[in-house]
Amino acid sequence: MSTTWWSRLSKQQKHDQDDRASETQLSEKDQKQPNNDADLNPGELTFEEDTAGGLGRHLGVTSCTLLIVGRIIGTGIFSTPSSILSGVGSVGASLMLWVLGFALSFCGLFIWLEFGTMFSSQWWREGRWNERGIALGVIFFVTLLHGLTPKTGVLIMNLLSIFKIVILLFVVITGWVVLSGKTRISDPHYNFRNAFAGSSTSSYEYATATFKVLNAYAGWSNVNYVMNNVRNPVRTLKIAGPLGLGICAVLYLLANVAYFSAATTAEIESSGVTVAALFFGKVFGSVAERALAVFIALSALGNVITITFAASRVNQELAKEGIPLPFGNKFWASNWPTGKSPLPGLIIHLIPSVIVIIAPPPNIAYPFILDVEGYPQQIINLFIVIGLFYLRWKKPGAVRPFKVWWPLAVFFLAAAVFLLVAPFLRPPGGVGDTPPLPYYFGIAIMVVGVLYWAAWRIILPKIFGYEFVPRKETLDDGTVVTVFSNRKIQRFGG
Repeated sequence: MSTTWWSRLSKQQKHDQDDRASETQLSEKDQKQPNNDADLNPGELTFEEDTAGGLGRHLGVTSCTLLIVGRIIGTGIFSTPSSILSGVGSVGASLMLWVLGFALSFCGLFIWLEFGTMFSSQWWREGRWNERGIALGVIFFVTLLHGLTPKTGVLIMNLLSIFKIVILLFVVITGWVVLSGKTRISDPHYNFRNAFAGSSTSSYEYATATFKVLNAYAGWSNVNYVMNNVRNPVRTLKIAGPLGLGICAVLYLLANVAYFSAATTAEIESSGVTVAALFFGKVFGSVAERALAVFIALSALGNVITITFAASRVNQELAKEGIPLPFGNKFWASNWPTGKSPLPGLIIHLIPSVIVIIAPPPNIAYPFILDVEGYPQQIINLFIVIGLFYLRWKKPGAVRPFKVWWPLAVFFLAAAVFLLVAPFLRPPGGVGDTPPLPYYFGIAIMVVGVLYWAAWRIILPKIFGYEFVPRKETLDDGTVVTVFSNRKIQRFGG
């Protein structure tokens, strides 16, 4: 077994070496030098220093595409279609939201592509206690997997991404068979007649449902978080981003069609968060329905592995840029203990993960997490697109290997504003699917983060009359970090 495992890893490394050789064939446009404008490189570290340490640039096009696919396909496509249908009221409106979600994700991808190709270093960055126990076990396992055996972690991540594609392909093909009328489903076309009958007229319902759709698509920006690990980031981003998102969008839309072909809207709405299990049960019987639980668990595991991989690199980059953390930023910026993977950065990700697993009440845990994650992400998206327009105005001559078409950016901006405002409107009947806390909770977390940075960087230096003096240190594993010391400002009398 182990021989087969590592032979696969060797094949992956050989493929990556072939990928590396192909980089010499880049076009002149892709070989442009990175922007050297100090305003476009706000950190203290240079491009070479930022990529030092760890495994270096080891992710090629294949791994980056699977990184996106693995992040996007989690449990969302197997669970949220029922709550989306319940929110908007009709099959037609539900399918249109999945199309809208793809369109918004596509626009967002292009916006992040422009940023990612401008800055090719990484400066921007359910239920009961037994179930929670499993979740805690998983997150600790994934932390140790990436922290102690990074190459094995990437290999498992890629294999589970391929597995998820296969599962969704099986759902899609099964849906085609159902629509052909050759299964036990008596009328597979029932939901597609008068598909928009019963559609909601509430902007609140559409906004909250769109959050859930966008959460299911979340992950198209995943490669941007690990840019320091990506070989030839310009070329890789241009290929992996659209390819990964496109694969998921096609599978998502066809999977929804499959779900609607096998069950009535009433059955789907009453299925809770297990619409895929309902689909398998209706088509294949109860045994297949139970088997699907294993497939969904593996899909969720792959999603956790992918998210954790990216989040730890973001945490490491923050520490490398000198953000003050307990025990000093050098430890959290390091690749301790292996010298190849940031276990300290993984620990930073582990702490809030444990809190989110334990804290929410069981009956609203899943929508709570969706809302807490979805709303702050829209705030970030709003600032990202505003920043895009600002840089187009202030730095028109900056090198942009990829340039998003501005109407797409305008559309993305308008959608972000709507999605930020609509959840605060009164829901039909005065009650939504979760308490209003998650939106305020997400905003509060972001505000605390901003205040923490402002206090460290601006307020305290002004109060106590000192300034920061940066210096660079190279750790034992080769990682270069910024360390700040305080220097008293000399005040001269008049």
